[in-house]
Amino acid sequence: MQTIGLIGGMSWESTAQYYRLINQRVGERLGGLHSARLVLYSVDFAEIEDLQQKGDWTRATALMVDAGQRLKAAEADFIVICTNTMHRMADEVEQQVALPVLHIADTTARAIAEEGIGVVGLLGTRYTMEQDFYRGRLQTRHGLRVLVPEAEDRTFVHEVIYEELCRGITRDESRRRYLDIIDDLSRRGAGGVILGCTEIGLLIGSEDTDAMLFDTTTIHAQTAADRAVDLR
Repeated sequence: MQTIGLIGGMSWESTAQYYRLINQRVGERLGGLHSARLVLYSVDFAEIEDLQQKGDWTRATALMVDAGQRLKAAEADFIVICTNTMHRMADEVEQQVALPVLHIADTTARAIAEEGIGVVGLLGTRYTMEQDFYRGRLQTRHGLRVLVPEAEDRTFVHEVIYEELCRGITRDESRRRYLDIIDDLSRRGAGGVILGCTEIGLLIGSEDTDAMLFDTTTIHAQTAADRAVDLR
């Protein structure tokens, strides 16, 4: 089995889900007492969030590259960045660390393609919804048309992620507003909606809506486990 290198802590709430989901998948695939071989480097999210707010992506990239190098030194075979937003520098991490990065947008796009969907909604941080590193990859590499919420709703989605979900807080009123936003994306033509922040699955799931949801945390973690098992 290959060793998975996790860059986590963004936030630790969702990183804990990665650990659980990866080990559950390995157990399902191999049976018995099998669990994943993995190493985790967990950052201080307060430092990362401050750099995000300042738009200092150069320093943020340096921190992510350093994390990747630490995983390489611990003999990881490939890297999983446990957050959508910080895939902004996934290519730089892959190039400078010289280890493959399992890109969350690619794994999600493949899951969408399996459902035959061409138009999807995207929820995530402001950076993920508004910058090109994520939407552009889905559009140019995978041929998807990507819809995002209107400006006021984007602000709400972003604030709930940082002020509530990353702190382990889930509120019914936030869930209801998220579901209204999902309904609006569906009315605009989305055949499914990407939960493009690794914390959103802590708030809503398929049991809450008739819309098809693509939970990036689950997709990414399970794909990482499958890769580790299949390339053993």
